[in-house]
Amino acid sequence: MSFLLDPPLLVATGAAIERVVPDEAAARTLSTATVATFVGVSTLLYLRAPVPGLSLLYRPFGAADGRDFMLGSGVVSFADREAGPRTHALAAAIFATYPA
Repeated sequence: MSFLLDPPLLVATGAAIERVVPDEAAARTLSTATVATFVGVSTLLYLRAPVPGLSLLYRPFGAADGRDFMLGSGVVSFADREAGPRTHALAAAIFATYPA
């Protein structure tokens, strides 16, 4: 689900920054920090990192853990526990698109 939610959230955040922050340098810094936050948190979710409070992001969606949230969480049926090298490579490719 997160792979479905993140792109529109990133675009909306970028649009909000562009409208609200008049200084171009500050807007660029804030945009970079936003993308870094999305990539960082998404990576922690995907890796099932035991970070306190991280479950607050995925539990409301009925996901069992961060990777389940990233890959499916009820939107699609996906055996995230059986994710192999191809799935991990695809996830890495999706993460790489976040800065775009």
